[in-house]
Amino acid sequence: MKITDSNVIRFHLQVLYGISVKNFEKKKGRLICSGAKVFGVPLENLARKYIPEFGLVPCFLVDACSFLLDRICTVGLFRKPGSLHRIKVLRAKLNHGEESLSTALPYDVATLIKQFCRELPEPLFPSELHVALLKAQALSNLQDRMAALQLLSCLLPAKNSSCLHYLFDFLHKVSQRCSDNLMTSTNLATVFVPCLLPPPNKTEMSEGRLELRVLVLRNFVECPHLFGVIPKAVLDSMEYFMNIHHLRDVFKKKGNQKRHSLKVKRYVKTVSWVQGKPKVSPTASLPTQSSMSGDGPKLKRSLGLRTFPNIQLFRTCMPNAEQGFIPAADALEYFNTPDKTSVLTAMERLQLTNWRRRSSP
Repeated sequence: MKITDSNVIRFHLQVLYGISVKNFEKKKGRLICSGAKVFGVPLENLARKYIPEFGLVPCFLVDACSFLLDRICTVGLFRKPGSLHRIKVLRAKLNHGEESLSTALPYDVATLIKQFCRELPEPLFPSELHVALLKAQALSNLQDRMAALQLLSCLLPAKNSSCLHYLFDFLHKVSQRCSDNLMTSTNLATVFVPCLLPPPNKTEMSEGRLELRVLVLRNFVECPHLFGVIPKAVLDSMEYFMNIHHLRDVFKKKGNQKRHSLKVKRYVKTVSWVQGKPKVSPTASLPTQSSMSGDGPKLKRSLGLRTFPNIQLFRTCMPNAEQGFIPAADALEYFNTPDKTSVLTAMERLQLTNWRRRSSP
């Protein structure tokens, strides 16, 4: 798993709340900045305006919401439909780039906002998030519910998040004047469910599932300041994961360098040992002693016996065909008998001679 913001958020959702979210691909549309069309056009192809608090927001949405803010006390705003004929004329003018909102009625403009959200090629809330949003809303604890919804809002693409954040902030202002316009956060959420969280099939059209969708939107309308904001705890964990990932890469590189240096050292050492191996000339074989019959084992005298001949008194045994082995001290008398032929050399006689330790005076 790559260490990214979305992956860390998914990790928190899975571990803390048991909500798994699939990684949905971001489809890149063809960028068109002409602004000739408004309805049924992808967000990235629309003319957008940068607002510091929200980011890039479609110009139509900014103009329409600004128009309705001046008429926020209109009773039944977003609930009462506008005139179909007037709405059709307004759509045609807006698609041709004409400014026509200044003379429109509030109900017509409110209906155009709902049509704009509903006719987007890609919904503002991707379908991959719908199930996760409903699971988050179904959590029993209020704090966990709001935290899970906040994390899910952080998974939205930037263009969707900016548009939704601006819209929820506007709807929150409308709900604050519910004493005048009679549009509470619940009423606004109910109106915008078909536009933002449309049920995909008849199973999701049940009363319980529709109520969950309404509650999801109501929470976002009541708390727009939390929408798309990553909690501090998650930010700290992101920093921790990034540091761990960086340290792992550093240690991995160091480990590779160390293994590479070890291989080089071994190679150099092996080559130097092979090339610098001393050539030892073969030493002349020392004389051996055998039994008179010639069938007994041979005894080879080591190089150390020449330096320390008295060691032979304790370790050397001479073969005898009749007795097997006799001590080295008696070997000299055995070979000096008249019926035996002496085969000992001068060095062997020296080694078989009893050596006495010289006593100090």
